[in-house]
Amino acid sequence: MNSSVLHHEPMAKHTSWRLGGPADIYFRPRTRAELQSFIMELDHDLPVYWFGLGSNVLVRDGGIRGVVVAASAALNSVLDLGDGLVEAGAGVACTILARQCVRWKLGPAEFFAGIPGTVGGALKMNAGAFGGQTWDNVVEVEVMTRAGEFLTRKPAEFTIGYRETSGPRNEWFVSARFQFRHSEETDMQRVKTLMEARKATQPLGLPSCGSVFRNPPDDHAARLIEASGLKGHRRGGAQVSEKHANFIINTGDATAADVENLIREIQQIVQRDHGIALELEVHLVGEQGDADARSH
Repeated sequence: MNSSVLHHEPMAKHTSWRLGGPADIYFRPRTRAELQSFIMELDHDLPVYWFGLGSNVLVRDGGIRGVVVAASAALNSVLDLGDGLVEAGAGVACTILARQCVRWKLGPAEFFAGIPGTVGGALKMNAGAFGGQTWDNVVEVEVMTRAGEFLTRKPAEFTIGYRETSGPRNEWFVSARFQFRHSEETDMQRVKTLMEARKATQPLGLPSCGSVFRNPPDDHAARLIEASGLKGHRRGGAQVSEKHANFIINTGDATAADVENLIREIQQIVQRDHGIALELEVHLVGEQGDADARSH
């Protein structure tokens, strides 16, 4: 695949929800060198958004002012460095990392099979599944600065919490080194079992972003939403999944405004019924469309 710079690129083509307005500039590098050169040449004031698989993000209907960098193709290597150390590019799908580590008899890495995104996204939000969290096994990360410089940073340089990570501004994850251990008990069947568990409980065949809300302490967002009778509830083409109440699906003609309005309605009803303020796990980016802006 050649690198490309596209203008007014519809983000609905690149998000797991299959919706969202256009990005002013959409850049897809082929190599790290192309990525570095492009970033270095950008106007310093131009907003930059890095995208992986387009999960865990809601792009509003007005689209994204600035540059979207889709660097997965340039950052897609997984290397066994020996002694349980694995280096994975930020563009590597978490499911691929899980399967590769299992082949190398390294664990605990199977939980990555439950994360519907890339390593970069998993680092950004400390994604987790099946009892594991991304940063539990991180030794160090490589980042790229706005100036195009590659730096190595340790976990201690970040504030790592539940489904969030914060660190130096204007830096993006390029790769990570994970420390695993050799385990003969690690096998592909375990990954398959975890994936089957996801398939049985989540609407994986429909456009969604994964979990919309963070789980509040000692509870589950899905339980609260379901207890409020919201399974199947709709706003326009957006619907609370009948299978898993913490998923919102695009039934085919949803707009980003439909999804965002449904999110706000869920938050209001759960607050009213349970006294709990649900916090978003999904990230909202971009500008509202004209029709949506007039309705607010």
